[in-house]
Amino acid sequence: MTAGHGPRRVGIVGAGVAGAACARTLAEAGCAVQVFDKSRGVGGRMATRRASWVPEQGSTQLAFFDHGVPWWTAQAPEFAAFLAQAEAAGQVQRWAPRLAGAAGAPVQAVQGWLGLPDMPALCRWMLRDIPVRAECQVSSLVAAEGRWSVLGGGEPVAHDLDAVVVALPPAQAAALWAPHRPQWAARALAHPMSPCWTLMALTDEPPGDPARAEGWDELLPPAPPLARVIRQDAKPGRPRTPGLAQWVAHADPGWSQQHLESDAQDVQAQLARALEQALGTALKWRYVVVHRWRYAQVVEQQAGQDPGPVGADARCEWDGQAGLGACGDHLGGGGIEAAWLSGRELAHRMLGSG
Repeated sequence: MTAGHGPRRVGIVGAGVAGAACARTLAEAGCAVQVFDKSRGVGGRMATRRASWVPEQGSTQLAFFDHGVPWWTAQAPEFAAFLAQAEAAGQVQRWAPRLAGAAGAPVQAVQGWLGLPDMPALCRWMLRDIPVRAECQVSSLVAAEGRWSVLGGGEPVAHDLDAVVVALPPAQAAALWAPHRPQWAARALAHPMSPCWTLMALTDEPPGDPARAEGWDELLPPAPPLARVIRQDAKPGRPRTPGLAQWVAHADPGWSQQHLESDAQDVQAQLARALEQALGTALKWRYVVVHRWRYAQVVEQQAGQDPGPVGADARCEWDGQAGLGACGDHLGGGGIEAAWLSGRELAHRMLGSG
């Protein structure tokens, strides 16, 4: 590839924020981009679960739970400017969630953001007019004569690509990199991500509803198994049913790791009890389910244990000679902002401008 011109045809594995940001930047520069993702839709951990439930007397109702990233912040000026554009396009909205910690501690509000009308909206918007092949589990990448092929289930799903970008959690990315850049794979595995069990629940509004009485939108319990409890229907733009309450509760990373392979029903029972304890009241359950995120958050490295980024750049890696790239929030410290910055910076490097 010629420096300053970049690849013409690019395959991107992963339709989360990093992959979508990379795809958008490349597409706007005139590259032909195709995105692959194993899920039914885009967004990765920017996820909203649609659930149906039937009241004791009545027809089937729908409930929606933001069971991945509950909200995010923006610090970098370029990311804030991008979100302002997305806000003008009706894809995101500002939200200042009120956070409550230990008993007696003051409730504090922080400035955050939400996807509109759901969490994947931002990724859908970035990937507009870009071909996305969903429910495609990429099994390997094949390089031959300066071109790349993407295989799903051992069969080619794309070929004759100038470059391939892997925008996946490090453990998944390492499996694709290993045959081509084993040093990338080894270093990626040194950046583990912790799991998270998430409880989604619809209940009758509890007596003296603590969330509303105490004025919080998110509760940070002092001890496991729960790490955070979000009042889903407190979010702007999310549906609310009078007399009912919607909850999303994320388990503590350590507890989730200990129960990673536990039976989902057992996990559900334990987290349901923990939610009642956190709220200080019994709940009348209308709908409850759990979801396991195997790769949820970047694990903070202990002093003296940081293996450094995958390559020389902290946010991404690009091998222009081979036409192979890497991006993801694990390369930039974790979080939605880190993922977006990683994907955009990789695209700029691929185009020869970074």
